[in-house]
Formats: sequence, C-alpha cells, structure tokens
Amino acid sequence: MLIALGLILDALFGAPLFTVIGASALIGFHQSEIDLSVVAIEFYRIAEMPVLLAIPLFTFAGYLLSESNAPHRLVRVTQTLLGWMPGGLAFVALIACALFTAFTGASGVTIVALGALLYPALTEAGYRQNFSLGLVTTSGSLGLLFAPALPLILYAVVAQQLGIGGSITVDDMFLAGILPGLLMLLILVAWSLWSSRGVKLTTFSKAEALSAIREAAWEIPLPIIVLGGIYSGYFAISEAAAVTAFYVLVVEVFIHREISLRRLPQVMREAMLLVGGILVILGMSLASTNYMIDQEIPTQLFDWIRERVSDPLTFLILLNLFLLVLGTMLDIFSALVLMVPLLLPVALQYGIDPVHLGIIFLANMQIGYFTPPVGMNLFIASYRFNKPVTQIYRATLPWFFLLFGAVLIITYWPSLSLALLNRS
Repeated sequence: MLIALGLILDALFGAPLFTVIGASALIGFHQSEIDLSVVAIEFYRIAEMPVLLAIPLFTFAGYLLSESNAPHRLVRVTQTLLGWMPGGLAFVALIACALFTAFTGASGVTIVALGALLYPALTEAGYRQNFSLGLVTTSGSLGLLFAPALPLILYAVVAQQLGIGGSITVDDMFLAGILPGLLMLLILVAWSLWSSRGVKLTTFSKAEALSAIREAAWEIPLPIIVLGGIYSGYFAISEAAAVTAFYVLVVEVFIHREISLRRLPQVMREAMLLVGGILVILGMSLASTNYMIDQEIPTQLFDWIRERVSDPLTFLILLNLFLLVLGTMLDIFSALVLMVPLLLPVALQYGIDPVHLGIIFLANMQIGYFTPPVGMNLFIASYRFNKPVTQIYRATLPWFFLLFGAVLIITYWPSLSLALLNRS
C-alpha cells in the first residue's frame, strides 16, 4: 500500500509516466520472485513487430507536413472548391482539420497549425466568433478515427500483444473507424449548415480553383496513394508508412523546399522524441500488463464490476463516462497503453467486440480532449487564440453535446463500426 501511494505521489509531482509504470512492474515482479529480465523481453517483443515500423514513419511524415506550408495549401484548395456552398467554409475547416489530424495523430497540433488560417477566415466570412472558436477547437479530434491516425495503429498493437479476443489487425481498425468518423463529421456538417444561415457566400472562381489545385498538386494525391494502397491490399501498413514518409520528404524538402536540409534533423528529432516516448511507455506498460495478468487483476476487476453491473448496456454507459474523464487527464497514447490491457478482458466478458471497443475508446478520448473543465485542447485553443478559457468552454459546449450524442450512437450500434469488417 505504501509503495502504491509513493508511485501515485511521484506521478502527481511530475515524474515521467514511463518511470512510474516501469517501477510498478519491477516492484511487482520482484515481490512475486519473477526474474526482472521479463521487462527487457517485452521491449524485445514489441521491437520484433513489423507493424511497429509504421509509428515512427507516419509520425515523421506528419511533422514534415505540419512544419511546411502544406496546411495553407490544403485549406486554400478546399476553400476554393467548397467555399461557395452554404456553410462551405465551415465544411472546409472540418475536412481540413480531420485530414490533418489523421496524418499528424494529434489534434492539439492541428489547432496550432491550422488555427491561424481557419479562425480568421471563418470570422471574416461572417461566422460568429464563438462558432468559429468551437469549430476549430473541436474538429481536429475527428481525424483520430481516420487512417492512418497513430491511435488506431497503437490500439491494434496493444490488443495484439494481449493475445485475447481473436485477431485484431491495423487494417481492421482502419476500416472500423471509417463509418463512425463519417457519422461524427456529418453531424458537425449539419450543425454548421444550420448555424451558418445568413452568412454571405463566396462566389466560385474557376481560375482561383485551378490555381489552388496547381499549388497543392503534390499534396492532393497523398491520401489517395496511402489509403488506396492500404485498402486495395497493394501496401502493407509498414510499407504504406514508408511510402508516405518518403513521398512527403521529397515533396516538402526537395520540391517545395519549405524545409531546408539544415532544418531537417531538428524536425526528425522532434518527431522521434514523440515516438520514443510512446515506445518507452508501451514497453513498460506491456511489462506491467504481464504482471497484472499473472496476478489475475483483470479477472478480479471483472468480478468486482459484475457484482455491481449486470448487463452490457450499463457497463457501456459507465465506460463512456470513465473514458471521457480519462481523456481530460491523459494524452491518448498513454491512455491506450495503460487502460486497454485492463478494459479489453472485462469488455470481452460482456460480449463486446474488441474492434468495437477500440472505436468506442478512441471516440470518447477524442472528445475528452475538449471536455470541460480540464480538456487539453481547451487550454491549447485559449493560448493559440488569446481568448479566456471560459469563452472556449462556452464555444465548445454545443459541439461537445453533438459529438457525445454521436459517441452514444457508436457505442450502442456496433454494426456501425463492424459493418465493413463483416463482423456485425
């Protein structure tokens, strides 16, 4: 008990998360008289996984895109093609943020990278200030359900390492996220159309559209190449990641020349710092998971929950509430490697498909980012747009309730996640 209390205090006082997880695993194995080399074995085991190569490559490509002028070109081409529609600029912002987050894997980065473009454009076009703030703060999270977002890959990796619930591949997660992600996107598009009544429309200019397409000619094929290659079976996930990283490197460094060769090592370093953090936490977490399984902690947790919760529907309600709170306190990568090993065995006992559980998990976590009062994206937006955080709260509340409604649909309609997998 004293050891557990000490570890909790370490975490509260700012100790790196991987050290707390690693210490708990090492202490647990030592007390159980299990050789501590099992921790090193876990790191070796994840290093052998071919799919793990996708994480650093997709991360590197995302950082290259965010450091270049690709966000500006993406916004311009979508605005010229769709800006003439009612609510067109809001639609542009939703799509641009979702696509950008899918490639960078972090909605906070999207707020920083696209906020300077989208927020002024929305307000100048006549959209209300709070509407514009709410849209830019919340829409980046949508991309976490679309391939090749890192959380989808990481969930599959963690679930595979547990070895329960059948085969869970990255392809399964990519397909499962499509319809739920589109549902969330369509709900926000409908809200944007309703909220933008009376906003003056821009006229479509063929010359401007052609100019924007020419300017973004190298970035436009990227989603088609990556997603088309994955879903057609032409690329494996790791191969798609390698093609993406190479393509983005050539385009942004050698064709557009927006990232100099001198600056390239710095971008690599920043990307790999994130990857290193994810992999260290993942390795330590899997070692900790082995200890918990050895001590039958998931089974004990299920027995405790079953005494209080008798049916899957009630369990799912409690799970949604728990994940929303978790999303306000932990980044999505830490939450995945910490909680999936505990939640997956329990969910399986209630008959919940593991792929469906993954989509529920990510859908909740993505709106947890802007759940008051401490969602991380609320403070990022407050800093980025120089607005009081209380104003950001008010601006995001309508979007929060809409997306929470979408999460409930995703939760209680498993076929939405599983239809493309023929598992419904």
